[in-house]
Amino acid sequence: MSGSGAVRHLYVHLPFCAHRCGYCDFVTVVGRRDEHASYVDALLAELALERELLAEQVETVFLGGGTPTFTEPRALVRLLEALPEAEEVTVEANPETVTPELARRLVGLGVTRVSLGVQSFQRRLLSVLQRRAAPADVRRAVDALRAAGIANLSLDLLYGVPGQSEADLDADLEEAIALAPEHLSCYELEAKPGTRFAHAHGAELARQAERMEGYFERVVETLVAAGYRWYETANFCRAPALAEGRDLRARHNLGYWLGHDYLGLGVGAVSTIAGTRRRNLPSLVGYVRALAAGEPPPRALEPLDDRTRRRELLLLGLRLDEPVRLVDVGDALDRDALDRMESLGLVELLASGRGEALRLTRRGRFLGGAVTAELLAALEEPVGVRVAS
Repeated sequence: MSGSGAVRHLYVHLPFCAHRCGYCDFVTVVGRRDEHASYVDALLAELALERELLAEQVETVFLGGGTPTFTEPRALVRLLEALPEAEEVTVEANPETVTPELARRLVGLGVTRVSLGVQSFQRRLLSVLQRRAAPADVRRAVDALRAAGIANLSLDLLYGVPGQSEADLDADLEEAIALAPEHLSCYELEAKPGTRFAHAHGAELARQAERMEGYFERVVETLVAAGYRWYETANFCRAPALAEGRDLRARHNLGYWLGHDYLGLGVGAVSTIAGTRRRNLPSLVGYVRALAAGEPPPRALEPLDDRTRRRELLLLGLRLDEPVRLVDVGDALDRDALDRMESLGLVELLASGRGEALRLTRRGRFLGGAVTAELLAALEEPVGVRVAS
């Protein structure tokens, strides 16, 4: 299903999980198996309302959550059958939910890429994170996905977990590399203040925060040495020599980082379309009720002026290993700061087809957000947000 619009990236949010991990701050709902079918009804109703926004040929579809593979199987099948075909179709999964039957079903329904939430291979760290999968579940899931024909597999890892040592991180990276995924996402653990996780592990989280820079450098050095391209701050893909010429970057996420418009469906989902950011409110009841009545879900709307879009393009584009063209970011860039950062060896200017382009040096990428904050010109007026009635 597609329309006559220009949006080529579609995100679909499936919020259901078997349980909620203490550090999670995504829009999730525990259990409620009897509500999965009605939620998919609502998703398909929202898709019908928005289909004209989608381009005739969609580039990427991404099912995130929550745990999409926890969704009741018949409801998940019905959803995948109704979604538009795309060049890259990604489904997030937790290892314990993946069976050979599910893997075959995903491939048969057009899924080309699976993002597996591993987080760690250490049992005690998985316990701290309140994850239900054991290390053996990860290996079984990978085997099932490979046997079914998934040739683009991504693994998620966390570092900075309470109780984690450098040796633990090394062991996690070694285990992940041994599984030969096409893609790895390695994230710094962030525990939001006020959560039960932050309360339970506050002192250790503070200690881990002091080690994050060293962990980050360890992750990059290990994966690059293993033949992975560090193409985004927290993301790595097999370099061309190992990838048989395939570009294995996450194309859906690249759409975000490059400032492309995208449509988000589902409770709490975000869209950026034609200069407006829309965020569906996080009430499952409100979402399902509105769409059952044939109405769009309740949303917060945020207009994005051209300067804000340019600032976001600079902020997100500098996360990548490819340069950002100066003509595209314009007055979002503080030119005096650019001169300072260049003199410190944190950024470099390159020639491009449309004038100069900018990217962070290796050293600048390790400092990341601090360098980008310096480069962003001050924003004079805040952008307003309103709730759609």
